[in-house]
Amino acid sequence: MNNDTVAGKFDQVAGKIKQGVGEAVGDQSMANRGAAEQVKGHAKEAWGSVKDTAANANDTEGTRARVEGENAAHHTRNSIAQGAENIKNSIKDTLDNSRR
Repeated sequence: MNNDTVAGKFDQVAGKIKQGVGEAVGDQSMANRGAAEQVKGHAKEAWGSVKDTAANANDTEGTRARVEGENAAHHTRNSIAQGAENIKNSIKDTLDNSRR
């Protein structure tokens, strides 16, 4: 949860209180400002949710890329090790054949 989400929730609560007080005392202007503050709070909260979702998607993509990189490195290491083992065995077979 980021600052926009928190600020949006705060604006919603403050707006609801302002609207309620305005309605209770018959101040339509205050009640309208409270309703407007609630709308602003909902917009801020939605924006905060968008930012959180984007950050999570970015983190997920970074994790996926890192895992794919680790897998590629693992396969490369195995391939190199297997190639070295094949060369060793080839040399050993050649030496064994020359001793015969």
